[in-house]
Amino acid sequence: MVKRALDLALAALVLTLVSPLLLAAMIWVRIDSPGPVLFRQERVGRHGLLFRIHKLRTMHVDAPAVGPAITAHADERVTRAGRWLRRYRIDELPQLIDVLRGDMSLVGPRPEVPRFVALYPAELRAKVLAVRPGITDPASLEFVDESELLAGSPDPERAYVETILPRKLQRQVQYAERATWWSDLAVMARTLRVLFAR
Repeated sequence: MVKRALDLALAALVLTLVSPLLLAAMIWVRIDSPGPVLFRQERVGRHGLLFRIHKLRTMHVDAPAVGPAITAHADERVTRAGRWLRRYRIDELPQLIDVLRGDMSLVGPRPEVPRFVALYPAELRAKVLAVRPGITDPASLEFVDESELLAGSPDPERAYVETILPRKLQRQVQYAERATWWSDLAVMARTLRVLFAR
């Protein structure tokens, strides 16, 4: 209950504070390339329930049809606005609405698409999906430059599945087993430090 109350209070506060920035970013996305402002994608949430995650669109609308599900650094499908929005994680701000709706938490394992979750070992999948997915978590902080790590691979999706995903899953299981609302506050503080360092 404390975690959910913290999510609601902080998400509402942050959404209010960043609303001018979010509005400006939405206008930039609209001007920069044709297509919808928001990108919606089906992800696996708590207890395996599917939900639609919301982000600012950072790629051209035909991106899913012309490239892999994983985005590597310098991916030509990313728009001009998208490069900047991704660097500072501004594209993630609409997920504050997902937090208010109860689909996500501020801190929790990053939600994956169903086909990647299907690759999780059953025991680990159960542990990770026992908690609400989040906007940030220790695994995403460890792999904050994931797109750069994948840039040198001839097959970014395979490199992600074979190298990064297993390590992320280990960190997410550790989070799910040990998380407290105090540790969530620490993850939020670390996330802010990483963003301001950029």
